[in-house]
Amino acid sequence: MFQVTTLINEAEKVEKELKKNPPPSEAEIEAADSAVKEKGEVVKQLKSAKASKEDITAAVAVLNKAKEELSKLQERAKLTPGIPQKDGKIDYSLDFFSRQAFLTVSGQLQVESFACAVSNVYTFGPTFRAENSHTSRHLAEFWMVEPEIAFADLEDDMNCAEAYVKFMCQWLLDNCLDDMEFMAKNFDKTAIERLKMVASTPFERISYTEAVSLLENVKDKKFDNKVEWGIDLASEHERYLAEVLFKKPVIVYNYPKGIKAFYMRLNDDDKTVAAMDVLVPKVGELIGGSQREERLEIIEKRILDMGLPLEPYEWYLDLRRYGTVKHCGFGLGFERMILFATGIDNIRDVIP
Repeated sequence: MFQVTTLINEAEKVEKELKKNPPPSEAEIEAADSAVKEKGEVVKQLKSAKASKEDITAAVAVLNKAKEELSKLQERAKLTPGIPQKDGKIDYSLDFFSRQAFLTVSGQLQVESFACAVSNVYTFGPTFRAENSHTSRHLAEFWMVEPEIAFADLEDDMNCAEAYVKFMCQWLLDNCLDDMEFMAKNFDKTAIERLKMVASTPFERISYTEAVSLLENVKDKKFDNKVEWGIDLASEHERYLAEVLFKKPVIVYNYPKGIKAFYMRLNDDDKTVAAMDVLVPKVGELIGGSQREERLEIIEKRILDMGLPLEPYEWYLDLRRYGTVKHCGFGLGFERMILFATGIDNIRDVIP
């Protein structure tokens, strides 16, 4: 069980925002308030003078804009750096679950112990996540398949992930064709063709740096999220790679270490980690995985660099401290696989 919270991320965002755009002064707020009163007086005078409808409408529009500016300034004035507190304690009412929460986020760390003991293993069960991503492909509770492979590196991880996705697509075609025909008839006409394509097509493999370069050079689409090296690719970026640029599944590997977890193996460039994501049409990211960091000194430093305490992870570090093997693994969101296979638009509609 780990404590989960979104308050730290939110606090970091507020701190960055305040550095970039400092909060307004009292004088600025007073000036904006005076402007609202002034514009309001103009509207009153026009109404009293029985001015034309066009003049009154224009004056009201100016008043509303002034009110909007005042509201923005007042909201920005409320922003304070740090984690929100109430009565000297952390205010969890503003957190994702509106209370202090401890969740079984993933079985990955524990299953690494089993992999190091008995070789190839997997776990399948409920997973919980506190993430402010209210999209058609995110859930706070979902099921995840998590294989862990001993004596294997990132290349083996990608090979296993690709073979697994292809197997599932072919299995659906071989064993659930009636169901898939129903889905194609009622929800997504391309569902069966998409499964056939994925089951029979080699996945494209590109590094994160190559993916960013390709997206930066896109001219026919304007992304909502800016593309630059170091960002966590958004769904629109992932789907553009899989649906438009390559028109098939894509495996992106070697992500910046700053956006990935401490347990992912640090590459020799000291900037990236041996991580990979499998991106598929319709959904974007279907699988996320990595080669695990097996070097004790490096993983200890990664934990401390992220501001985390070593003590809760001592049992995990013992796997490295008393001998380990090269190993890797990944997680596949079960609901996302159903979303991809059926073509249904919202992940909340495929919860088992």
